Amino acid sequence: MTDLIVYVGLFVTAFVAATILPMQSEAALVGLVLTDAYPVWALIAVASLGNVLGSVANWLLGRGVERFRSRRWFPVKPAALDRAQSWYRRYGKWSLLLSWVPIIGDPLTVVAGVLREPFPIFLLLVTFAKVGRYAVLTAATLSVA
Repeated sequence: MTDLIVYVGLFVTAFVAATILPMQSEAALVGLVLTDAYPVWALIAVASLGNVLGSVANWLLGRGVERFRSRRWFPVKPAALDRAQSWYRRYGKWSLLLSWVPIIGDPLTVVAGVLREPFPIFLLLVTFAKVGRYAVLTAATLSVA
C-alpha cells in the first residue's frame, strides 16, 4: 500500500507541475531516486505519465479557451496571447520539444491547443521532451549520488 501511495503522489505532483498551476515535480523524483527503494524505470515512467497527462490537460484547455477570448474576465490579455501565438507560429510544433522547460513549457502546451496542433503530433513531441527530461535528471542524480 505504501508503494502505491508513493507512486500516486509522484503522479499527482508531476501532473499538477505540468499544468498552469505552480509546482515542481523534479524534487519529488530526485528524492525518491535517492531513497533507492523504488525501481528507477518505474519512477521515470510514473513521473512522465503524470507530466504528459498534465500537458494534455493544458492542450485541452487551449482547445476550449479561445472562444472566451473576447470576454472581460479572460485571464490573458489579448496582446500576450497574440505574442504567444505569433511565437508558436514562428517556431511551430518543434517548440513543443521545449515543453519540459520551467515557466515557458506549460504555456506552450496551452498555445498548441489554441492553435489546434494535431493531437498525435502534440503527444509524440511532448512525451519525447518529458521522458527525456526525467531520464536526464535521474541519470544526473545517480551520477552524483
